[in-house]
Amino acid sequence: MAPSTPATPMIDVAGLRKTYSTRDGAIVTLDGVSFSVAAQEFVSVLGPSGCGKTTVLKIIAGLVPPSDGQVQIEGIRVTGSQRKIGIVFQVPALMRWRTAIGNVMLPAEILGLDPVRSRHRAAELMKLVGLADFATKYPNELSGGMQQRVAIARALVHDPSILLLDEPFSALDMMTRNQLNIELLRIWSERRKTSLLITHSIPEAVFLSDRVVVLGPRPANVLEIVPVPLPRPRTPEMRVTTDFMKIVDHIGRRIGLEYV
Repeated sequence: MAPSTPATPMIDVAGLRKTYSTRDGAIVTLDGVSFSVAAQEFVSVLGPSGCGKTTVLKIIAGLVPPSDGQVQIEGIRVTGSQRKIGIVFQVPALMRWRTAIGNVMLPAEILGLDPVRSRHRAAELMKLVGLADFATKYPNELSGGMQQRVAIARALVHDPSILLLDEPFSALDMMTRNQLNIELLRIWSERRKTSLLITHSIPEAVFLSDRVVVLGPRPANVLEIVPVPLPRPRTPEMRVTTDFMKIVDHIGRRIGLEYV
């Protein structure tokens, strides 16, 4: 499967290298990672545990600087946090003393956005993620899957151009995870945000993505960029098709796993 490069990158990652200093010397996490994401594209970054996937996301988000290389968002080099980016982390990290819609509103409050307009948008997003009836509930009244839906709505409340997702479903049971994969695709299809998912699940990456960036073990570089030519909209039944399993098996063999 040949690599594919988008014609109009929204995100351009070029030669990322990241080195951390420790008591035992320097540790190289990333070693020349390069790829692009087109506007409205859904791309996953996948690789072995500890290979630096989350580090890539943090550099794109401007949360940590690269040791070498650069990231450009719409042609402008990233040098700090980006207002045009929304992030969903592995743990929802909701404020327990705020209601669900209060948690969704938080980025709008921090950014000083119009409160009336933001409240209306937050209510729309609660409906979008299927939680309109739970807007006034507190985090301890919500399941893990519901909390992660609130986190997705929170990431979208300031209307970012880009959605970054750092293994958002990895702590959930398989049934809930598969359901939220469907929900995420529905949200993506409605809002068409440029989306980058960090995951260690090959089937999840294939099911959600237009392309999968496969990283090798640390120090990570790009082993291959695998296109996913499955039709959209994606359906649960697609997971058991021959075409789906061929892509899963190809990626698995690329990183040393076998799916049979």
